[in-house]
Amino acid sequence: MELIVITGLSGAGKSSVAGILEDLDFYCVDNMPVSMMPKLVELCMAAHGKYERVALVTDVRALESVNELFGVLSEIRDLGCAYQILFIEAEVETIVRRYKETRRRHPINLAGRSLEETVKSEIEMLMPLREQAHEIIDTTTLTRNNLQLRLIKQFMEGNEQKALSVTIKSFGFKHGLPIEADMLFDVRFMPNPYYDLELRDKSGLDDPVRDYVFSLESSQGFFVMLCDMIEFLLPNYIEEGKRYLVICIGCTGGRHRSPAIAQELAGFLTDKGYQVDCIHRDIEKE
Repeated sequence: MELIVITGLSGAGKSSVAGILEDLDFYCVDNMPVSMMPKLVELCMAAHGKYERVALVTDVRALESVNELFGVLSEIRDLGCAYQILFIEAEVETIVRRYKETRRRHPINLAGRSLEETVKSEIEMLMPLREQAHEIIDTTTLTRNNLQLRLIKQFMEGNEQKALSVTIKSFGFKHGLPIEADMLFDVRFMPNPYYDLELRDKSGLDDPVRDYVFSLESSQGFFVMLCDMIEFLLPNYIEEGKRYLVICIGCTGGRHRSPAIAQELAGFLTDKGYQVDCIHRDIEKE
């Protein structure tokens, strides 16, 4: 099991980091009581692979002292679970500005001290934990997209494709356009198997229809160019922080041509390592 312990300065963005990791298929628990961490890890390890990637967020509110967290991490290591400490920080001025903008109280209540002094006190208190961190991220100048990209590169190395969930949907134009489409392709230029009486009652998921669709040079050329374009675009979408992409492919009725092309495209992207769902919206409609 992969375990990340997210900690760091209040107001630095720990919850934002947890939200991004959750989108990357981590099981995340925010503001986790330190004393409960070993038990939760034990339960996750006993779940037979259900929780392969876990991220636990803890901060100064859950700590009596930094040594308390070190003791708990030692217990987790004794369970046979390796972990990484991810420390999130930002410049004092940035944290002060964030608290003033949100009008929230800092979790450390130090009577008679300014917010700036409180933040500096927390930095000093957490310094031993920062020194033990496996990774430190300063969010002072990071946008959410920049932060997401940093986390993808850090925790999805070699599997960056899994940061993007792709849905490929076939449809029929006569049943209406899918409003959720990010990209839409019209394959009505291909000869329609509907007019072949031996193929009319079959669908684009049946081999005879698929073979008919791809037997034409124009269909083959279109599919090669489609794959080249999609393969070029997807890494750029990931770079820009996109998490979900819907590619829609339409023909007249949504039964023959578009399902055949959609299914083939789904197989191509799956082979490239992407997470792909293929849906045929209108394949059973008349």
